[in-house]
Amino acid sequence: MNGAQAILESLRREEVDIVFGYPGGAVLDLYDAVYQAKFPHILTRHEQGAVHAADGYARATGKVGVCFATSGPGATNLITGIATANMDSIPMVCFTGQVGNPYIGKDSFQEADIVGITTPITKHNYLVKKVEQLPRIIKEAFFIARTGRPGPVVIDIAKDVFSTQFEYEYPKTVNLRGYSGEFTGNEEEIVAAVEAIKNAKRPLFFIGGGMTLSGQSKLFREVVKMSSIPVICSLMGLGCVPSTDEGFLGMVGMHGSYAANMAVQECDLLITLGARFDDRVTGKLSAFAPNAKIVHFEVDKAEINKNVPVDYPVFGDLRWSMPIFLNLMIRSVDDFESHIAEWRNHVIAMNKEHPFSYKQNAETILPQQLIEKVSDLVDDDTIVVTDVGQHQMWAAQFFNSRKPRQFLTSGGLGTMGYGLPAAMGAKLAKPNQRVVVFTGDGSIMMNIQELATMADNDIDVKIVLLHNSVLGMVYQWQKLFYGHRFSNTIMDTKVDFVKLAEAMGIKGVRIESLDGFEAKLKAALEGEGATLIDVILPPNEDVLPMVAPGAQLDNMVLGD
Repeated sequence: MNGAQAILESLRREEVDIVFGYPGGAVLDLYDAVYQAKFPHILTRHEQGAVHAADGYARATGKVGVCFATSGPGATNLITGIATANMDSIPMVCFTGQVGNPYIGKDSFQEADIVGITTPITKHNYLVKKVEQLPRIIKEAFFIARTGRPGPVVIDIAKDVFSTQFEYEYPKTVNLRGYSGEFTGNEEEIVAAVEAIKNAKRPLFFIGGGMTLSGQSKLFREVVKMSSIPVICSLMGLGCVPSTDEGFLGMVGMHGSYAANMAVQECDLLITLGARFDDRVTGKLSAFAPNAKIVHFEVDKAEINKNVPVDYPVFGDLRWSMPIFLNLMIRSVDDFESHIAEWRNHVIAMNKEHPFSYKQNAETILPQQLIEKVSDLVDDDTIVVTDVGQHQMWAAQFFNSRKPRQFLTSGGLGTMGYGLPAAMGAKLAKPNQRVVVFTGDGSIMMNIQELATMADNDIDVKIVLLHNSVLGMVYQWQKLFYGHRFSNTIMDTKVDFVKLAEAMGIKGVRIESLDGFEAKLKAALEGEGATLIDVILPPNEDVLPMVAPGAQLDNMVLGD
């Protein structure tokens, strides 16, 4: 077979069931092979749409997402999506075309050094110049992408490699010098962590995206149930513990709950699992968890002591450490609930006294109210995807996240335009589950061309557009920190999103007032086919609570 056919056969061996991409000159042989093999492929309307769709697919399933792009501008259009996946540790393999071997390094037409460009934003990357290398490299790429701390891998392939014939054989094993894919640590570190928990009077669990990615939420819930230790999470950890659990205090950080932030400041032991102490979580580093010893379960040694000094490091994959941790906790903890009852009751009382809330308005729909109502109307299996901005934080605060891998959002990079294509990927990954995307009138314009992809492929996603006519989060910062100087954040636009959706082939619905609000929203969410729900909202709502950048977590602006 030739190189192009070898790629598709290798994808079958890796159990890839769909690819997202966009053709071009350097990958014509690959797309010819796709045509002849009838390989499942979704043509997006932009390469960024393809990479975000692959990301959404990966987040919803835990499998490796795959996308194709051509050389030069096709490949560089993937960059934002690759960086998004890298920051959030999402497993992806991106195949890009490169100019032919004789033309590499000569500033040839549509040539770009994609390996050099993506080196800082990938877990690994390759330039393939010989067809014989392809099977080994693809096997390695999938292994690297999905093991340990997951991440994106780029395979850049010279054009002539696609058409070159060779004897294909897919390797059964991977042998990488310095990387085994095994991330087991020292069990004594877990023993030390459990001893610290036994001696703590005010312990607090803090879980991040690593809990989602490792698939250990079920075991973690058992630990929580038997220990009664309160739980907080990062944005990426939402869903690992049901938001309705009494001991769950919510998200921590800049827009975290009052109880979560105060619990961090008051706890004497912070047990962190699969989180990296991002600056939006910690606020002022020197004032973060000032009374606490820190336990840090982490698969990436580079993250331990990087931002926050750790007293009890536990290096290793949560898939290795969580079963041991649970067994040690079961054997070691005796009547732990009564031991920490005063602390638990204190933080639960704080959470009840200062919940996420907003002041009702009798005249207009409020964004918090909209998200709360969507949460009430959808079932427990619904996957929620967000873009980035105020609506993202309101979704994190007011949507009832029930399960892991059902709240998909760009956390580390904060990528506007992520939501729409990622929702497509999630829906194609989970066709029997409802998918709702929350977006803003700023974010949606970043990749609005993917409405056409949804229409042409009958991808049933419900798009809830929070239409407040401002670039909400930047507008809020200008109001709070820049003296109400709203420089280029007021969206005085003539765009009719309903007509635009209809022009691209999907249904559009507008909701402008509280009159019939719930009935119209329910009908739109339950109707057949992709639907854009354009909800008109006031521009002056702030995301609260808020901790100013660089401030300590207990210095919160609470609002009304």
